[in-house]
Amino acid sequence: MNTLKNNVQLSGNVGKAPEILILSTGKKLAKFSIATRETYTNHKGEKVTDTQWHNIVAWGKIAEMVEQQVPKGREIEIGGKLNSRSYEDKNGNRKYVTEVVCRELVLPDK
Repeated sequence: MNTLKNNVQLSGNVGKAPEILILSTGKKLAKFSIATRETYTNHKGEKVTDTQWHNIVAWGKIAEMVEQQVPKGREIEIGGKLNSRSYEDKNGNRKYVTEVVCRELVLPDK
C-alpha cells in the first residue's frame, strides 16, 4: 500500500473568474473553482446529472497561466493533490477547507 499517493485528476469548467493574488514575497497565487459533472441512471431508470464543485489553488507559473488563459466557463484539466487546512474566522469560529493544489494544468482545444 505504500505506493498510493495523494493524487487528484479533474476535468471540468471554471465557475467564475479566478482570483489572482500577489503575496508579499512576490509569489503569485490563483484561486478558483471548477465544476465536474457525472451522469448516471438511478434505480428508477431516470437520467441524473450530479455536479460537484472543487476549490483549486495554483502557485507561480501555473498561477500566471491561469491569470492569462483561464476565464470563467473555460474547460480545463488539472492534476494535483488534496490539501486540507483550518483557520479561525473573524468571529473566532474554526473553519475547515479542502482544496486541490494544482501541479499540472491542461487547456484542451476549444
